[in-house]
Amino acid sequence: MKQKKNLFERFSNWATAATGSSAAFMIAIGAIVIWLATGPVAKYSDTWQLIINTGTTIVTFLMVFLIQKSQNKDSKAIHLKLNELLAAHEGASNRMVDIEDLTEKELDHLHQFYQQLSDLAEDEDDITCTHSIDAADENHKLKAVRYKKSAAKGK
Repeated sequence: MKQKKNLFERFSNWATAATGSSAAFMIAIGAIVIWLATGPVAKYSDTWQLIINTGTTIVTFLMVFLIQKSQNKDSKAIHLKLNELLAAHEGASNRMVDIEDLTEKELDHLHQFYQQLSDLAEDEDDITCTHSIDAADENHKLKAVRYKKSAAKGK
């Protein structure tokens, strides 16, 4: 299943790991200390200031793309793992697979549903009781009827 990664992907993986390391942080601090130390020699000139501004701007510009590539890859892997869990779990709604392709309005609608589901769950005595999208209201109604029947018998 593993295929050979292209040059950019190999570089991206290496650079992401390298720039997220303690050594990279220490190198960045070292560069700033050296820049600060050269201030008196350069008489704090505009050129001296331009060096740090230009350097940090270039690094920031490149890091934005590197971080975005890394996040896109991680996000895709997480979505695939979650999709596998949804597909494998009998009680889960398969309609949740690939919901990241929905519009913001559709996601807000789903969020409202889950908020209602949370409100229903707060009424439950059993903390492990869960519902899927397709069965939530049905389960809640059945449980409420059973509870009312058992309460009526107990009186």
